[in-house]
Amino acid sequence: MHPGAIVREALEQQLDIIAICDHNTGENVQYVTKAAENTALTVLPGMEVTSREEVHVIALLEQYEQLLRLQEYVYEHLSGLNDEDAFGLQVIVNEIGEVEGFNERLLIGATDIPMEELVDRIHDHGGLAIAAHIDRPSFSVISQLGFVPRHVPFDALEISARLPLTQARSRFPELESYPFVTSSDAHFIRDLGAASTKMHLHGASLGEIRKALHREEGRYVLE
Repeated sequence: MHPGAIVREALEQQLDIIAICDHNTGENVQYVTKAAENTALTVLPGMEVTSREEVHVIALLEQYEQLLRLQEYVYEHLSGLNDEDAFGLQVIVNEIGEVEGFNERLLIGATDIPMEELVDRIHDHGGLAIAAHIDRPSFSVISQLGFVPRHVPFDALEISARLPLTQARSRFPELESYPFVTSSDAHFIRDLGAASTKMHLHGASLGEIRKALHREEGRYVLE
């Protein structure tokens, strides 16, 4: 999953926009962005944060600096050290495939940030907050809480690659007011592009995606 390989595969899959959303960290994002320079691929800074309730929440941001501020906040609320024998090395790799270092935090763990506070903080940094893989039996808002709290202002709900969006609408009729998106959630190169969301946009940016999720100014998600 080094940056150059990610960019090459995303272009091969004819993707226009990808987001790099490592668990509880954003340290590899800058290198994927650099690897995508002078290509047709847009890379959004992101992170998949685990809340206190063990709910995965995707944060999508416009600028890397915003991601760094969110990362600092997440690190303040994340405890424990990585067990390399159990979970493997957490490698930071630059745009030309060189190892820059290792993240020694327990990134697989949960933060102590309440889910609602986490969503608010993502919004404070100008980002979009998306409830991750709500159809999965673990680490989703529904698996952990049993429902999607209406008072938590998620910008969208993500459906995993294994469930088509049309079937998701039938399975979750009570969530008809939310925009649905889907993505590959790729942990391996071979999974990149396994699922993607089609949107009608006027450009490749977070602002355009925000408009599509809210069906503003002619932008929309194609389900």
